Amino acid sequence: MCLVKRPQKSWLATGSLQGLDDRFFVLTGLRRKMIQKEHYQKGQNYIVVCNHNSFLDVMVTNPFLPNPSKTIAKKSMASVPLFGWIYRWGSVLVDRNSDESRRKSYLEMKKVLANGMDMLLFPEGTRNKTQQPLGKFQSGAFRLAIETGKPIIPVVIIGTKKMMPASKSFYLLPGTIELHFLPPVDPTGLTHIQLSRQIFESMWNYYEANY
Repeated sequence: MCLVKRPQKSWLATGSLQGLDDRFFVLTGLRRKMIQKEHYQKGQNYIVVCNHNSFLDVMVTNPFLPNPSKTIAKKSMASVPLFGWIYRWGSVLVDRNSDESRRKSYLEMKKVLANGMDMLLFPEGTRNKTQQPLGKFQSGAFRLAIETGKPIIPVVIIGTKKMMPASKSFYLLPGTIELHFLPPVDPTGLTHIQLSRQIFESMWNYYEANY
């Protein structure tokens, strides 16, 4: 078991993000609901993987996970109006057109985990604009779990697709966003392909059963 460290800068950033997010939620009529958060084990940090439907997904996950965390985001996301500050404060930024940037960001994610923080990843790689529960998973999160030995905890986000869909600009519908925490998965003895398939199937099945 890894005792979760509490990096001071991370907690300061997380607290600031929570405060700003809370104001945003009050002003827009959005609400959060955390379901089955008891799957988080005290003293353990995780690779957290979520489905990705909307720009709202980072706002409702990264600042409010039980542990301090960072996510990974395209470098260009830091300049997105309103949301850019979230990506700058709480992300490992990567230039996907640069092999060197991708390599450095992967090493940085390992450091985040070694420091006892969670690493929040969206394995679809981009917002899902289809009507299917999930898009195809990329391998990065699962290779990271295999190489670090960190368990993966899947989180199914329900509501953001409707409230701020990827297909519409300047659109926001008030309502409740639900974060459903699924049981963590130990990567020991699995290949990254097996781990990816197991996580994908558990999230797909849960989404279909609850949405």
